[in-house]
Amino acid sequence: MNSVFKGLVLVCGLLSLSGCSLSKSETFTFTADLPPNVYYHADAVYVPAKGETCRVPGGKNTWVEFNRHWRKEYKPDSTIALYRTVSGCPLVISHIRLDINAVYGEDWGDQGGDSAGVAIREELPIEYKEHFNADGVSTFYGQCQWLFRTSGSKRRIVKILDCKDTDATGALTRGRPVAGYTLDQLPGKTVKMKIKLLAEERPYMGDTWVKVPNGWKRCMGEGFEDQYAFCDENYKDFSHFMMPDGRQCTIYPGCTE
Repeated sequence: MNSVFKGLVLVCGLLSLSGCSLSKSETFTFTADLPPNVYYHADAVYVPAKGETCRVPGGKNTWVEFNRHWRKEYKPDSTIALYRTVSGCPLVISHIRLDINAVYGEDWGDQGGDSAGVAIREELPIEYKEHFNADGVSTFYGQCQWLFRTSGSKRRIVKILDCKDTDATGALTRGRPVAGYTLDQLPGKTVKMKIKLLAEERPYMGDTWVKVPNGWKRCMGEGFEDQYAFCDENYKDFSHFMMPDGRQCTIYPGCTE
């Protein structure tokens, strides 16, 4: 570990009570371009720097949280330090854990979420490294879709958020939205996650809804106590259900036929 870095983390550690302002060269900005009612929560995770043999007792304080209370106070831009020192141990950022959270109703539980991530390494194969434009911004992409189902004897609609990685054109790739960078790429730069929310929703579970010209109809199954209520080749007997706002409906998403 070079002496400049060791000096930096030592000074920041000693001044942690009064605050230590890192220059732009020791931080980068993480931000997100998200649809309405979609937010991110992030954990920047740190590990002992290369060459260090120290360990943080219990791993405490080895991550920094952003947008923890995203429903009450949300900030799209997060300034993330590349280096920290905890319990006298010099740390370097390893990755960012991301939760993509979306709200679909007024009830506190009317939300869904999925994961994404940013990996940060000293070295990465060229095919896994993202690139920055002339303005110092690198964007990675994803798309999310609501999957709907019914829950409980009232068959209330609940939704699950399903997010996938895409390229810049919107073509699906593999897995959840993810990006990779090397440490030397990041100082003073901006990493942006751009997510698209598909307008069309689809059933969470197969053989439970039937597609009709103007939406979806819920199969009755064996009755309202039947939580799964598979169609099981019965495509004539359907049930009503409850929307998140309390309306009784017979077709989703338009409610009335």
